[in-house]
Amino acid sequence: MTIYIGTGGTPTSAKDRSTLSGLKRIHELRLNAMEVEFVYGVRMSTEMAEDVGKLAKKLKISLSIHAPYYINLTSTEKKKIEASKKRIIKSCERGHVMGAKIVVFHPAYYGKLTAEVTYERVKKECEEIVDRLKEKGIDDVIIGLETTGKKSQFGNIDECVRIAKEVKGCGVCVDWAHVYARNGGDIDYNEVIDKVLSLKNKHIHSHFSGIKFSDKGERSHLTISSGQPEYEGLVKEIKKRKLDITLISESPNLETDALKLKEMLNK
Repeated sequence: MTIYIGTGGTPTSAKDRSTLSGLKRIHELRLNAMEVEFVYGVRMSTEMAEDVGKLAKKLKISLSIHAPYYINLTSTEKKKIEASKKRIIKSCERGHVMGAKIVVFHPAYYGKLTAEVTYERVKKECEEIVDRLKEKGIDDVIIGLETTGKKSQFGNIDECVRIAKEVKGCGVCVDWAHVYARNGGDIDYNEVIDKVLSLKNKHIHSHFSGIKFSDKGERSHLTISSGQPEYEGLVKEIKKRKLDITLISESPNLETDALKLKEMLNK
């Protein structure tokens, strides 16, 4: 059983907002994972990515990346689809240099398309992204489709797992709060874990937080003290199954909730 717990981005208590300061603070807090946030654009140089990777290796911190938010692989405009793919590829290039294991992204919106047509289009674009990465000699970074929280977004757990099974080089990032919100305030941890473990990669990469939602799904993130969802059930499953898992806090209180979940797991 290997458990990595950390934050989505630099902890708020770090010396400054830099990724290097974030890694040092993660180490001070005795956490062991950090997701580098490229959510507003890939602005990190290759040289800085190398420095980040060296420090993370030295401090024994597991790295992942969150690709930019501005991604829609089913846009009605081909230029936007191409720009989306380039953002994912650029994120993977930095991930390859720094030693990140997975690049997480929100895949698409249904728009006026049926769920199946949306699926086929997302699958096609994911295949092309993987092919382009191979051409660049990058085969050590998984592109991870994140389970999405809004019902208008492509990316329920079944869709993400299905693509990961059919496209080599794709994986899944389980956002537990998103699954909960999308299901109207319900989550069966046992069922979700079974679906993810049906993949060849037995390590589960995931995000956690509390969440505010409506009948349309996710509205905003909350702290885990909200009880939406409760994480005792997840902790029990992790211990019972002796899971290999990464747990990235996306709570408004990043490191506070990461430490809370770590404490729950250590009890």
